[in-house]
Amino acid sequence: MHSMRRRHSDAFKAKVALEAVKGEKTIAELSSEFGVHGNQIRQWKKRLVEELPGIFSDKRKKAQQDSAELEAELYRQIGQLKVELEWLKKKSEQLG
Repeated sequence: MHSMRRRHSDAFKAKVALEAVKGEKTIAELSSEFGVHGNQIRQWKKRLVEELPGIFSDKRKKAQQDSAELEAELYRQIGQLKVELEWLKKKSEQLG
């Protein structure tokens, strides 16, 4: 028996997992309704429950802010190095 694995969109996974979390229907009912194996629904539900608190975490914001600050500092340094390089090129032309 050959079965093809279907790829589901993130939005679809979220919808199915959210329905599973609600608990208004059994996993079997959701499996039948959405055409997804019950074990897959359980995995999506588990992931949703595990990762949901991270949405409210300041860690993600801090990491993005730290990354933006690092990027700004690197661009500043690149600009400074370009200025110094141009100055050195002009000096070497004057000496040559």
